[in-house]
Amino acid sequence: MTQPSPYPIPAGLTPIPEEQLDLRPDSEVDHDLLHPRPVSGEKNIWLFWDTGFAQMHGYAQRNVRTWHRRFSRQGWVVRVLDRLPGSPLNVANFLDVTDPAVFPRAFRDGTLAGRYGAQHTSDLVRWPLLLRYGGVYADVGLMPIGDLDRLWRETVGDESSPLEVVTFTMNGRDLTNYFLASDRDNPLFLRCHQLLLALWAADGGKTTTDGMCNSPLLRGVPKMARTLSFEEDGRVYGPDEVADLLSDYIIQGQAAALVMGLVDDEGGWDGPRYVREHVWASDYMEASQLVNALTAWDGPKAFALMSLPLPREGEGEGEGEGEGEAESDEQRQARGIVEGCLRRSFAFKLAHGLILRVLGPTLGLLWRANEGSDDVPGTYAHWLRYGMVHWRQESLPKRWEFEVVEPFKRGPLLRGGIDVLGS
Repeated sequence: MTQPSPYPIPAGLTPIPEEQLDLRPDSEVDHDLLHPRPVSGEKNIWLFWDTGFAQMHGYAQRNVRTWHRRFSRQGWVVRVLDRLPGSPLNVANFLDVTDPAVFPRAFRDGTLAGRYGAQHTSDLVRWPLLLRYGGVYADVGLMPIGDLDRLWRETVGDESSPLEVVTFTMNGRDLTNYFLASDRDNPLFLRCHQLLLALWAADGGKTTTDGMCNSPLLRGVPKMARTLSFEEDGRVYGPDEVADLLSDYIIQGQAAALVMGLVDDEGGWDGPRYVREHVWASDYMEASQLVNALTAWDGPKAFALMSLPLPREGEGEGEGEGEGEAESDEQRQARGIVEGCLRRSFAFKLAHGLILRVLGPTLGLLWRANEGSDDVPGTYAHWLRYGMVHWRQESLPKRWEFEVVEPFKRGPLLRGGIDVLGS
C-alpha cells in the first residue's frame, strides 16, 4: 500500500509500493548502516567518509539513507567505510591496507597529504573495493534518483549481457569516478588501478597528486577544462594552470581515460573496443549534473530556488478563496529543476573540493553551511528528496553511443613506468 503523496508526481514516474522501501525512522536506518551484514554477494553500495557516517554532514547522511531506503529491500547492502581505529567499517577490515599491490605508500604509512588529501584517500579505496567484492561505489555527495536495481539487473547483473561496467561519461573518452559499478575483477578497473598506483609510486612514492597529470604514463590524455581561470588571494590562475590543477585533482579520471584509450597487444587489451562493447555509461551532465546545467553552475541561485516553498494550495470556500497562490517565475524555474531531475537524471552530484575555487559556492557547499536547508518540508529541495525515495522512473537513462576511436597510446600500460609491487 502506498500513502498519498504530499507533492505532485511528475509524468514518467510511478509510486514505489511502500513494502519495497525502508521507511523506518532515521535512527533505525542508521543502526543498519552502522551494523551492515557481512559481504555475501555483489549487491554492495560502497561509500567512504574517513571519520565515519556519524561525523558526516547532515545532507550527506540523508543521501546515504536514501540509498538504503530505496534499495535495501532489493538485496543491496550500503556500507560507509572509514579509517577510524577500532571501527567495524574501517577499510582495513575489507582490504589489505598493507599490500603495495592495493594501496600506495602514502596510504599505507599515513603520509598522504595535500589540500585534497581526504578526497584522494577516498579515490584510492573505490577500485580495490569493486575489484575484490563488486557492486557500486558512490560518493557520499551523490543523490540517488534512478532505479539502480533495474539498471544492475539489465547490465552487470545479467549473465547474458555483455555490459560489465556502469558509470557516467563526459565525452565518451573518460568516465566519472563518483559513480562506478562492476562485477569483481573487472579488467578495465584492474588496469585503471594499476596505472593509478604507478602514478603514486613515481619519484620513490608521492604524498600528493601534484604534478601527476604531467606523467609520461598519461601522455596523450587531454587535460581538463582548458578554458577556465580564477583569482584567489590576489593571484590569477590562468587556463593552463587550472587545467593542471583540475587534472591532478581528478587524477583517477585521467588514469581511466588512458586505459580506455589504450591498445596493448602484449597485454591483450583493446580499450576503445572494450568500452564500446562492455561499458554502459550515460551523459554525465544529463544524468548527474542537471541542477548545475539548469542554473549555469550558479550555486547561490540553485540554493535560493531549492529553498523556495511551493505555492500554497487554496483554502476555504469564500469569494476569492480556494484558488491558491499563483506560481512565481522563480517557483516555475525551481519546479523545472525538480521535475527535470526526477524524470531525466539518474543521480545528482553535489560538487565540492577544487571546483569551489574555480566556480565559487556550490549548492552542496551551501547546504553544508546551512544545516537542514535541504530537508525543509514544503520546499523544492524537500520535494526532490521525497521523490528520490518514493518514486521510480518508468525508463532507464539513454546509454552513450561509444565509437571505436583512435587510441591515446599503443603498447604496455606501464611502459617506462615503475615496478609498483617493488615500491
